Amino acid sequence: MSRCHVCFRHCDLKEGSMGFCGARIGLADRVADSNYGKITALALDPIEKKPLHRFYPGSKILSAGSYGCNLRCPFCQNSEISWGEESAEFTVSAETITPEQLVSAAERQKKNGNIGIAFTYNEPLIGYEFVRDTARLSHEKGMKNVIVSNGTAELSVLEEIGPYIDAMNIDLKCFDPDTYKHVMGGDMRMTMEFITEAVKISHVELTCLIVPGINDSHEMIKEMTDWIASLKDASGNVCGKDIPLHVSRFFPCFHMTDRPPTPVGTVYGLAETARETLKYVYTGNC
Repeated sequence: MSRCHVCFRHCDLKEGSMGFCGARIGLADRVADSNYGKITALALDPIEKKPLHRFYPGSKILSAGSYGCNLRCPFCQNSEISWGEESAEFTVSAETITPEQLVSAAERQKKNGNIGIAFTYNEPLIGYEFVRDTARLSHEKGMKNVIVSNGTAELSVLEEIGPYIDAMNIDLKCFDPDTYKHVMGGDMRMTMEFITEAVKISHVELTCLIVPGINDSHEMIKEMTDWIASLKDASGNVCGKDIPLHVSRFFPCFHMTDRPPTPVGTVYGLAETARETLKYVYTGNC
């Protein structure tokens, strides 16, 4: 029996058994990422699609995804590779590539405006070993590395990948620990701690998907942005007001089709509330 150290779940795994995330597997003496190098999606995206609006705007980035996730958001927009029934199929059908091959693919896209690699689509931190190994090689080639993550990971994972990551977009899904636990299956405190340390070593932008009846109150946004504004950089200086926040509109999908899309006016109104505290606030999906 080996214990996984990636997130708060700390799954105890027998040899051959899979963790809650569907990607980490028990071996005889340790837990490893079964999705190492297994790619389910690969695309050259505008950097703004990550979304990153204040990190090399106008550039492109090669986005790579695998399978698995350690949350259970009922409104998941990538359920087919994250935790839907289809995602389990990728454990055997996903194409396997090496870090060297992915870096080479990224280099070939430089002529099309590519600046590096984004680890995205599913939750990349559950396969941090591949992220670390690939990002290290990417840096050696002078390219940038981006993580798009739910931030549900121990700080030891951040320490492993941090030296090679240039920017992150992290989901801060709401600002209520009970909602985080019972709706998303997450741990808000872990995500907050991850963000707190990430802003000290990397460019960070945050995203909050606004779901009607879940996280659409002005009080929640005010509490969230007050916390964001209090964050400090590596020198101990308060830097939070300069951290970009993306306020995005929900559309019914996956297991949450029981409510309409978030009204555009709600998204715009919450963005205005956020702008009372933060300098850079963007709306998405409107």
